[in-house]
Amino acid sequence: MGQVVVLGEPVRVMGYALAGVLTIEAEGQDVARAWASLPSDTSLVVLTPAAARALGEAVLAERGDALIVTMPP
Repeated sequence: MGQVVVLGEPVRVMGYALAGVLTIEAEGQDVARAWASLPSDTSLVVLTPAAARALGEAVLAERGDALIVTMPP
């Protein structure tokens, strides 16, 4: 089974670590670097709205091997 990753601002992602999810805290330009370093076995990525905006639709479309969802605002 693949890895579940939650990516975005620290205040929005830190609680997911309690459920055993890999959390990656990143804001602004750091989001793109964090996205590029996702584990290769990632099967689900949950993005905060700000992280999704920082990446843009084109970047998100490039990764076809994982389900990508955005948290509600």
